[in-house]
Amino acid sequence: MMRSNRRLAALTTLGASLGLAASLAFAQQANWHPSKWGAKDEIGAANYLTPERAAAAAKLVKTGKVYSLGIEVTPDTPAFPPRGCKLYIVQPGQHAGATLGETKTSYNDDILNCWVGIGSQLDGLGHIGIDNVYYNGVHAKDFVDSTGLKKYGIEKVPPMVTRGVLLDMAGYLGVDVVKEGTAFNKAEIEGAARKQGVEIREGDVVLFHTGWLSLIDKDPKRYGSVEPGLGKEGALYLVGKGVVAVGADTWGLEVLPFEKGVGVFEVHQILLAKNGTYILENMNTAPLAQDKAYEFMFVLGQNKYKGAVQSMINPVAIR
Repeated sequence: MMRSNRRLAALTTLGASLGLAASLAFAQQANWHPSKWGAKDEIGAANYLTPERAAAAAKLVKTGKVYSLGIEVTPDTPAFPPRGCKLYIVQPGQHAGATLGETKTSYNDDILNCWVGIGSQLDGLGHIGIDNVYYNGVHAKDFVDSTGLKKYGIEKVPPMVTRGVLLDMAGYLGVDVVKEGTAFNKAEIEGAARKQGVEIREGDVVLFHTGWLSLIDKDPKRYGSVEPGLGKEGALYLVGKGVVAVGADTWGLEVLPFEKGVGVFEVHQILLAKNGTYILENMNTAPLAQDKAYEFMFVLGQNKYKGAVQSMINPVAIR
């Protein structure tokens, strides 16, 4: 999620929720907990990850080309307020050019003074709730602590090695940058997949390419205030497909202004709180789209900060 208060002033556009198939019933039902993986589950859709799916993903590697999906983080990286990040380089014990020992060893260390939810990031299941109730019906008072989450810490998320699918929405719509407020729902998702000749399967990681990330340098204020993205119906559709995670080259994944009749970050609620489906933000999808790399091996091993809500990440795609 990113910078500027005008994002919440701009929260509306196309309203949707067309009836979906019975496979979406769990995602839509009012009684969304306990999870289908059991009342004690803490990893949500990561339960779809299996050795068999990792092995199948490895078979997608034909050229060995590796794509870095993470972006650089700087003090100027647009971020949802009040998030920010600063890096400090220090040389402990080396004042006035002092060194260590007879070999005169010198070294540099670094300190990050950073919000974790900045740049390319993984949203954990403890990130978004509904009236203080989070994934699997756990109330904030029972697991949120200033020293770290007692449940759903980012360290609980297993490594993600599975099939990745890119949906090039900019290419599908015939634009370089998809316009803010453009929602990706069932029709758009299926249309893009059909045009690319790919299908979305259980256990996949699905990434949207919109061209929006290019605005970080060109128009950072616009980048961090509105965006094209996943709509409510689209979120329900992907949950029904059984995907592990959904990501995009945008700061907050879901469409802003929000669709008419859709609440503030309700797509986040559907994915994280109701269904345990992970969110990946600020993914560098442009090289994949340029190469028409629509299917690939997706690999993510995040920093295991115990009790953390999120993690800055640099996942890779291999094809």
